This record gives sequence, structure tokens and C-alpha cells, in this order.
Amino acid sequence: MKTALPLCLLACVAVLRGAPADDLAWLTKEGTLVFHDAFEREEDGNLAKAVGNGWNSATADRVPRIKQADLDAGILKVASATKEAGHAAHIHHEAGFRDGGAVIRFRFPGLNKGESMQLGFVDRETKGVHAGHLCYAIIAGGKATLIDHKTGVMDLKIRAVRQDAAAKKTPVPAELEKLLRTKQATGDLKSDQEWHQLVLVTEGDEMRLTLDGRRVLSHRSEGFAHPVKRWFSFLVNSTLWVDDVKVYRVR
Repeated sequence: MKTALPLCLLACVAVLRGAPADDLAWLTKEGTLVFHDAFEREEDGNLAKAVGNGWNSATADRVPRIKQADLDAGILKVASATKEAGHAAHIHHEAGFRDGGAVIRFRFPGLNKGESMQLGFVDRETKGVHAGHLCYAIIAGGKATLIDHKTGVMDLKIRAVRQDAAAKKTPVPAELEKLLRTKQATGDLKSDQEWHQLVLVTEGDEMRLTLDGRRVLSHRSEGFAHPVKRWFSFLVNSTLWVDDVKVYRVR
């Protein structure tokens, strides 16, 4: 097992008072492990269920001749066929909790420019939200972002206004832009190609992100409190390596 190296922070982000000081301890002590995968097996082909162990891909069947997920020596190596599929690689697994989260070990291997990762929670049964997108952490371009999609850009009414503005090449209404700025928080990170441990949790209307044992970002938004995070998902635009995933339910 590889040793996670520290990911240096360039900006200090305040931790909201009352949140657990150690989210990994909170998950393991207060929660129930609902899913674990160390990827110690071989994948079966290229289609939606090829990764096995309950994983599914929303994009694999679009490009059945292209391998987007390879299990190699206990590592899930994702190489998105974004151009060919018309969508970044999307890999998801059943989760099922109100409060809880995920612990993963990941690495950007440096095989492509602009490597990024979006991971978080989905509920396809939710009405009024595009594809059930709820909330995510995004690691990209030396930035970490926590974002509420449910009451933000994926709300169908908000999405329609933004799409209409884009089609007409007109500005999005200022009040809507102001609202959307409240739906996310961003901090600066130093980009590298090392292995890191990431902990992403939701507790009530708060989402928190920890890297290598250090809380780096937290934010409150009403969409984070969605009662059922049915899926845990990755969205990968180019290349990403993952060697361990654990999902916990606290409530």
C-alpha cells in the first residue's frame, strides 16, 4: 500500500464551528461501512458493469470498443474517452445515506494535461434536478471546490435560464449569478502527481473535504442536506488512478 503524501495548501479555509475535528474518525466511529473496494481483481470487458463489485458506468456503453476503466495491480485506472463518448467518464456505486461520506485514495498520474476529478453524490429519483446531481467536490487546476448542484446549476429551472442565456448569447441575470455564488466554496491547492487520501462528508447542510488528514474546505448549502445520497460517483475528464474506496453511513 502506498503512503499518502501531503498536499500543500496555498490558502487557509475556516472550519465551521461545531463540525467534527476529524471526519475520518467521525465516519469510522459513528458510522457504518456500507461499501469497500480495493480493486484487487480483473475487470470484465469495457461495458457499463465491467469494473465489477456493483460499480456501473453511465458512459461506457457509448463507446464499447474503448477501455475507460482498467483494474491493474489493485488500482482502478480511469482514462476517459471524453471526445468519443461526448461526456466525461462517469462511474458510480450505490451508497444510500443522509449523513455520511466517502474515503478514497487517488492520484493524478500526469498522463494528460488538465487532469481533474469530480466526486460526490447523486439521487436519480429526485424530481426537478438534472440527472439527480446533488453535490460534489471538484479537484482541478490547483483548486478544490465544494458545490451544491441540487439547488444550484442542476436545478431544472435555473438550468433552463442559463441555457436560454447561452443560446441567446446574453448574460445570466445578475440576481441568479449572485445566488449561484452562494452555492459553492473554493480553495487553492498545489497540483502534483502523488497519492493522496481524500475524505468527503455531508452532515446536515454542510459538506466538508479533508486531504491527507487536514481539513481544507467546508461549506453550507441547503442541497447538501438532501435526505438520500443514493449513489457515490466519479466524473473524470481525462486520467485518474484510484486504489481504495470506502463509503460510510452515519445516518
